[in-house]
Amino acid sequence: MISNINLEKKIFSFFSLLGFSEEFFSFLWIIFSILILMLGVTIGVLVLVWLERKISAAIQQRIGPEYAGPLGIIQALADGIKLFLKEDIVPAQGDIWLFNIGPVLVLIPVFLSYLVIPFEYNVILANFSIGVFFWIAVSSVVPLGLLMAGYGSNNKYSFLGGLRAAAQSISYEIPLALSVLSIALQLSNSLSTVDIVEAQSKYGFLSWNLWRQPIGFIVFFIASLAECERLPFDLPEAEEELVAGYQTEYSGMKFAFFYLASYLNLLVSSLFVTILYLGGWHFSIPFISIFDNFEWTLMNNGISPVLNIIIGVIITLVKSYLFLFISIMTRWTLPRIRIDQLLNLGWKFLLPIALGNLLLTTSFQLFLF
Repeated sequence: MISNINLEKKIFSFFSLLGFSEEFFSFLWIIFSILILMLGVTIGVLVLVWLERKISAAIQQRIGPEYAGPLGIIQALADGIKLFLKEDIVPAQGDIWLFNIGPVLVLIPVFLSYLVIPFEYNVILANFSIGVFFWIAVSSVVPLGLLMAGYGSNNKYSFLGGLRAAAQSISYEIPLALSVLSIALQLSNSLSTVDIVEAQSKYGFLSWNLWRQPIGFIVFFIASLAECERLPFDLPEAEEELVAGYQTEYSGMKFAFFYLASYLNLLVSSLFVTILYLGGWHFSIPFISIFDNFEWTLMNNGISPVLNIIIGVIITLVKSYLFLFISIMTRWTLPRIRIDQLLNLGWKFLLPIALGNLLLTTSFQLFLF
């Protein structure tokens, strides 16, 4: 994890006094960074599940989770413990290898997507020069796991759900990639997620790519909902048609893997909306630096860099959860569409619009520069 250089040097000097080598310190630092990231992401998902249940209850004039902890805050944790203790059932005539590999192949690529997400300039696990397309490439593996899960279940409902998931992902990955390409190669001149955020840092919210790419933002928003299989695009697990789709035969922790992966994917999408279109960790009000009056007093104590990191992470998370609120509201506002309407929307509307937006952006860049 990229972090404050001075802090890392202090920690390394402490380990050197204990007799540890630089290679061992580097190994420990990587493991520690990965564990911190996984812990933070898991807590973020638990908060997201609780928020969705509370917001959904408010929309439907219900109370929602109430008894598991204060305001039902640990309801998702209680559900996880319950699924962990449930029996793991495998279909008698199913393919055991595909049935077991499917949930893992769905969960791991979503976790890998968090490698390239910068929560602040100095808080990112791997600042790849192709960060955005690394996310697109890794997330494209998920439909393969869903297809394996559906086929390995030896269930027609599950298999049809897996086929729908693969078709839906292919249909909406292309417009999503084209909308990302309009920003990465034309507006930011980089595929690095950190560089994309820095390109929006000059004039506060006036520099957001949201204003320069409104069409791309709408395409990205719709495509990300379809990639996450959220209503109105949850056709792979439509309960009135397919019972539960590709996860019909799953129980216990394997079912929990699918459940966790869907919310992890939704959180990843909201974070990438923040990075690509909403300026990332930068403060939104132009020409105003946060806590600028405190810089001189805190700099001498070494608190200022840490405070800047904390503020940046908080701003990133606030923007992401505001976008998640829109996604949750969309779930309870729009009805589920048919599978033919879903594919028509992806291939006949979003794909031409995303391609036209890319060509228009390229033309403007050539004309201006």
